[in-house]
Amino acid sequence: MKKILLILLTALLAYIPYRQSIASSHREAPLISSDPLADNTDVYAFKSPTDAEKIVLIANYIPFEDPAGGPNWYTFGENIRYEIHVKNNASTPGDDITYRFTFSIMNEDPTTFFNIRLGKQNQKTTYTCERSTNGGQSWTTIISNGVVPPANIGPRSIEDKTVGLGAASYNALATKAITTASTGERIFCGPIDDPFFVDLGVYSM
Repeated sequence: MKKILLILLTALLAYIPYRQSIASSHREAPLISSDPLADNTDVYAFKSPTDAEKIVLIANYIPFEDPAGGPNWYTFGENIRYEIHVKNNASTPGDDITYRFTFSIMNEDPTTFFNIRLGKQNQKTTYTCERSTNGGQSWTTIISNGVVPPANIGPRSIEDKTVGLGAASYNALATKAITTASTGERIFCGPIDDPFFVDLGVYSM
């Protein structure tokens, strides 16, 4: 059985023309369109390009998030259970592995509405990841207090050591947020560029 190498739970930064990709379900369902934080737009599973015995899982949420859509950027919802269900053995009932993510948001600096100021974040998001191997009958916490990096809102906020977070670069900040679970999986939760692009204006009446 292949091991799960990397799990990415991502908030989409859509409308970014990067390259063509086949994608699905970007907010067209009527009911989920009113709850974008819970909207799962795509799930991908593929062999690791560096180790064929391992699998990469990617689950995307929050469609059509504008990269310049601040100062109130999207983040994962606190009252939502995000889950990835894995079926390895077709001869047995139920899911073989289920990953559950729950998120918490804390305002590190309640004196400002700025997202990042003086080394602190307004709405800093952390998460807990639990894993079940018996169809959800019991759960084991494999990551607690995982960190969701902020949106890449510019070098002044990300890299400046006086008014920003003082990171070497946004890539360094995001890489630092990759966490190894107690069961060996490497997990990242955060905003990314989505290769999906659609020009909705062409189809408007």
